[in-house]
Amino acid sequence: MSRRKTAQRDADSPNSASGPTSLKTRLFAKHNRGLLLDILVFVANVLVMRLLSGLVIELFGQVSAEQPAAKLLLGLMFLAMWILPALGAVLKRWHFHRRLKAEGRTVEADSNLAGCLFNPIFYFCLNLVITSAVLTGLGDVLFGRALLNNGPLFISLIIAGLILTIFQTFLIYQYFSAPKHPPRIEFLRDPRSEVLGDICIFLNMMLFQVVWNLLTYAPLGPPSGVLEFGGRLFFLCFIALLVYFPPRMFYLADRHAHQVFHLHVIAVDVSLGNVKEIFFCAVKQIEDIGCFVISIPKRFS
Repeated sequence: MSRRKTAQRDADSPNSASGPTSLKTRLFAKHNRGLLLDILVFVANVLVMRLLSGLVIELFGQVSAEQPAAKLLLGLMFLAMWILPALGAVLKRWHFHRRLKAEGRTVEADSNLAGCLFNPIFYFCLNLVITSAVLTGLGDVLFGRALLNNGPLFISLIIAGLILTIFQTFLIYQYFSAPKHPPRIEFLRDPRSEVLGDICIFLNMMLFQVVWNLLTYAPLGPPSGVLEFGGRLFFLCFIALLVYFPPRMFYLADRHAHQVFHLHVIAVDVSLGNVKEIFFCAVKQIEDIGCFVISIPKRFS
């Protein structure tokens, strides 16, 4: 039995010496789901993300026109961003730790989860923002003006949203602790549940990317100076980290060679999503410097 487990572990290992494997096989391997997500984000940003963001902008316009269907659709989108990560964590947790145990690894020893971006309090605050968007969108559809005119109803929904967000954040971070017993629900032990969990995480990542690309529609004028340009660039990079890392952190515990790839995708997010703003600002600064240099001889003539 021990030899069989060892052989199976060697076969599943990404560095197995049993023979060459095809690129497709390695790409769709369970330990490379993070790499597959990075590639999907890259392709989506290149091909369809601007189109999807434009559709969401139109949806916001319909919400401003007080159309109930648009409010419902927008509220459901934010509700999906709130539910999908917790659902994916629950569906994948047993399979993830079972695979780590077979490889002789643990999250505590091998995980790169560190820093404020992966702190539960930080993630909880991010989820509170999403919760407020859900309450604003769906609350107006379900309760109408009574949501704001009825004080007890409004306070009850706020407290319920706070409690549910605490529970949701707990489910997400419980993913990184090994379960002591197998799940009672049979489906959670089925390999199909892990695939469904990956689908939830992928969809959640795409929704976050749509929200991130909405920033590209912001009417930004030229910066007043180099300091403001640097501040804008820092803000864009920070928002890229905020939008990209939390949905992807489930795959950061798999310590494989592809983990560095997400840094390149963040750079792609910044360049693809905000290339117009960044280069417009940079070109404007170069033009201003050029005009200043040209004007120097005239000042002394």
